[in-house]
Amino acid sequence: GMARFAKVVLFLAFLAGSAHAFTGPASFLPRTAGRVAATPLSLHMDAALIVQNKGGGHGEIGFQLAKQLREKSLDVTLMQDSATKWDKPPFCYYGELEQAGVEVLNVDLSQPDHIQGALQGRSYTHVFDNFAKNVDTVSAVAGLARSWGVKNFAYVSSAGMYEGDSPQPMTEFNQNKQTGQRSVEQYLESQGLPYTAFRPQYIYGPTTNKRDYLDWFFDRVTRDRVCPLPNDGQQPASVTRAEDVAGLLASVVGREHIAAGKIYNCGTDRFYTYEQICHMAASVCGTQAKIATYNPKDYDLPKGAFPFRNTPFFVTPEKAKMELGWAPRYDLAQDMGWYLESYKAAGKMGAPMTFEADDMILGSRVY
Repeated sequence: GMARFAKVVLFLAFLAGSAHAFTGPASFLPRTAGRVAATPLSLHMDAALIVQNKGGGHGEIGFQLAKQLREKSLDVTLMQDSATKWDKPPFCYYGELEQAGVEVLNVDLSQPDHIQGALQGRSYTHVFDNFAKNVDTVSAVAGLARSWGVKNFAYVSSAGMYEGDSPQPMTEFNQNKQTGQRSVEQYLESQGLPYTAFRPQYIYGPTTNKRDYLDWFFDRVTRDRVCPLPNDGQQPASVTRAEDVAGLLASVVGREHIAAGKIYNCGTDRFYTYEQICHMAASVCGTQAKIATYNPKDYDLPKGAFPFRNTPFFVTPEKAKMELGWAPRYDLAQDMGWYLESYKAAGKMGAPMTFEADDMILGSRVY
């Protein structure tokens, strides 16, 4: 009974794996968009549609995801919101995607009929929605996905929906607020789609243009300024490299049956405290960190005075590691060196800057 069934499954998996292994050169043949009628063994005929927003932080997820899906031999179409700034990273690097065989469509994603028109007559096995923020912005693509009978609909949600006073680190069982992203998760479930929601937190990467999380530390350390940290500065943060986020999203391929109807936190398993990040930044700059702590309730600070939350707020990815066989490949501590170089390349080193919030906090304190 079960033993024979297990053998058959293993044999099929072996066949599928072999088919996958011998499809290397095929990717150099002229490729058509979308899916070609697939035989059971042609795993490489799977076709992915990435729906990509104009934001430069989450934008890097789609860029890295497109590369990783090509490495898994999927056909990849990246449907980019035309409202993007094409001269900014990662969008200015899309030539690399086209060289890798990714088809890039430039579409006004605020217009459902433009989406329908761009995807007319096409079909995909996998959708990765890195655009939707509410039901209105997901429904057009979700409807198409239903008509294609997709194997999986992966949605880039957000861990920002967890309640601020949640037990830490946060698991998928933590209480959440009814945000736009949460309503998308619920809608996908109500549509009967084999959806998987991923909830990322803070992201950095080599081709992002949302640099605030780490730049905050370098802005101060490279100018020999004090880093004012809220409360005791010992709050752990989940700061994850974009390639690891993309790797987790891509891990649904081949595990669709496990991932269907599930929600996963999306982040590294290597946490660093605000104070540690400060020291790591100083270390690659060859200097000593200067740190002061303060009680944020004592000040009326402008939004964004500090790039993270005042209280601990970080997710654990253990569920994804266990169920999807994923593990992060990168570590913030080891990435600080190249990040400093990217900071210089972005023209931030020595650029004039004001630090009003810091000055409010530090006032007349002497260090």
